[in-house]
Amino acid sequence: MKLLLYLGLVLLLVPLQTTLLPHVTVWGIKPDMGLVAAAFIGLLTGELEGLLVGVAIGWVLSLFSAGDLWLGVLTKGAVGLLAGLLGRQVSHVTPTFVGVGLLAISLFVGIAATLAFKSVDVLHTWWMIQSIVLPQACFDAVVGAGLYGVLVYWYDVDRLRAEERSLRGMTGRVW
Repeated sequence: MKLLLYLGLVLLLVPLQTTLLPHVTVWGIKPDMGLVAAAFIGLLTGELEGLLVGVAIGWVLSLFSAGDLWLGVLTKGAVGLLAGLLGRQVSHVTPTFVGVGLLAISLFVGIAATLAFKSVDVLHTWWMIQSIVLPQACFDAVVGAGLYGVLVYWYDVDRLRAEERSLRGMTGRVW
């Protein structure tokens, strides 16, 4: 059942990112819902699922974009893994924690993507960081914190995370 849910999420992100989100831009910047989704999966279910679903999200979204395939796969997978590791260490996750974490992760991913351009000089790199990467990271943080706040309002997320941990401890497997 979980596998079908993750497959549906991965396949839903492509039309969401390409058709709906261009209409929800702020100064031409749209949130990276793949990054937010990978972080949520890692945070709520653990590092292994975060890594695997993050890699799948990065791969599928990279197929439909002009970006570097391996950069998307590695960054989304790393985000899921890192969020899973952080989620295991923090007992009560708040929307502020999610927002600050997404801000830091999105800044790191954006700077890595900017530095991946080989033919760009220092002035253009700095311009891209301040006019694209920083606003995108702020937008990702606000969207992620808002979505997590809604999730916390609707569900007892701490209980869901505790149940996921106990299930994983009893069975020894994630799927």
